[in-house]
Amino acid sequence: MGEFVGRLGDAIRSIIEAFGYIGIILVMAAENIFPPIPSELVMPLAGFMAREGIFNIWAVILAGMIGSVFGALVLYYFGAWANETVIRRFLRRWGRYAFISENDLDVSLSYFSRYGELAIFFGRLIPLVRSLISIPAGMQRMPLPKFLFYTMLGTTLWSAFLAYMGWILQANWEQVLDYIKQYQRLVLVLIALGVVAFLYYRVVAPRFARRASVGQK
Repeated sequence: MGEFVGRLGDAIRSIIEAFGYIGIILVMAAENIFPPIPSELVMPLAGFMAREGIFNIWAVILAGMIGSVFGALVLYYFGAWANETVIRRFLRRWGRYAFISENDLDVSLSYFSRYGELAIFFGRLIPLVRSLISIPAGMQRMPLPKFLFYTMLGTTLWSAFLAYMGWILQANWEQVLDYIKQYQRLVLVLIALGVVAFLYYRVVAPRFARRASVGQK
């Protein structure tokens, strides 16, 4: 994994050095569409290069935001297209094997319609989630100006944070990955707990309830 990250970092650096701010925009757009490309490699490197005088730090943050917004728009429109044609068809056929029904999707979209702004904003600050959160926004047909506003706000903060870390750490900018990994582990633990709670209330608790009702009879 370390060798892969090193090669990916070299490739990203080559793109940024060759295309400048346009390179940052392109890589950050790709990072949003393909989450395995980590922004944690892009923005700290660009921040370090700004510290070296190659870039302007404010232009780096702006480029990171523009790229992120462009990538988010691609997934937003995918979600808008995939609403009935892909996702619901998939759930009708295979959802029961994952204990997810169309009704669960409707409930999730209902919650998103009520708290979508917060989900978009805070989702941009969570690795992996920051990319995928655009899909339910598109499925729910969140108004595009609202989607863009909260996406720009969240991605600007995320880009600024990572670029600033690269500015501070300078040649040791890759250390940002270690900090982000700890943060990501915490997020994954919380997600895992959420999945366990979901399975309990969705599968285990109803079975206990049915057994109890049968025992009373």
